[in-house]
Amino acid sequence: MIKVDLITGFLGSGKTTFLKKYAKHFIDQGQKVGILENDYGAVNVDMLLLNELRGENCELEMVAGGCDADCHRRRFKTKLISMGMSGYNRVIIEPSGIFDVDEFFDSLREEPLDRWYEIGNVITIVDGNLENDLSEDSDYFLASQIANAGVIVLSKTKGLSTKQIQSTKEHIRLACKKANLNKDTDSIIIEKDWDEFTASDYEKLTSSGYSLQSYVKKLGTDNASYKTVYFLELPITSSTIKSKVNTLMSDSSFGQIMRAKGFFKENDKWFQFNATKANFELTEMPVGQEVFIIIGEDLNSDKIKEFMEL
Repeated sequence: MIKVDLITGFLGSGKTTFLKKYAKHFIDQGQKVGILENDYGAVNVDMLLLNELRGENCELEMVAGGCDADCHRRRFKTKLISMGMSGYNRVIIEPSGIFDVDEFFDSLREEPLDRWYEIGNVITIVDGNLENDLSEDSDYFLASQIANAGVIVLSKTKGLSTKQIQSTKEHIRLACKKANLNKDTDSIIIEKDWDEFTASDYEKLTSSGYSLQSYVKKLGTDNASYKTVYFLELPITSSTIKSKVNTLMSDSSFGQIMRAKGFFKENDKWFQFNATKANFELTEMPVGQEVFIIIGEDLNSDKIKEFMEL
């Protein structure tokens, strides 16, 4: 049977960065790996960030959104069926930050997937400096992603203080309490800087497994307030992108914007940007696609479009 792992985590937690390291561990061992990017948005830019992994032992596949939840589930299952016939040793799935984890388990329990795949590890990535003012809906999503995790990996811990990391751990415990999730999260948290991972750290990750827990599921993606707004071929420059993102995230009249990401081209060079309220990253890339994606709660799409298209 094919081992299948789920790398989940809330918006902007760093799933794609972790996935690159995690998948490379298996590729370096000679395993044939299939990576499935499973996003609710109509455009999936994370595929471009994983291009360097493509090769004889690694292929990238995608399920994009832009349709209702039932249609998305059908596409997800259909893609897993086709990947099940591709000779992979392991399939690694990276979903959207607002993915309903139950979809993963439900799909893999259905025929023919239940005969082809064996669930390996559910790994949840959490920002080491997690925002304290997440909405109640976001805390329920966080708890749902933690519920089935075999291991919780904190991201961006380099340079964080012990106090900041302890605050994140406390937030995780409080989110679980809200959802009536009885789970000893502290015992499965890895807070080590990813660049310092050793062979024994990867052994712990690759044998972490998953757990089945009961919790209060307040909402799913069908009725959540989360939305995605995206733009193609906007006139963006490296000197203006950060100020635009800061304005969007600081002005509540646009909605509760949690993540902005995308690519733009300037002077024949591609740049990738990735932003949360706490972090802004701008990186030169070999390839790209002119797209600007905004994700958040209760977004005022008309006002965002008016602002972005000025």
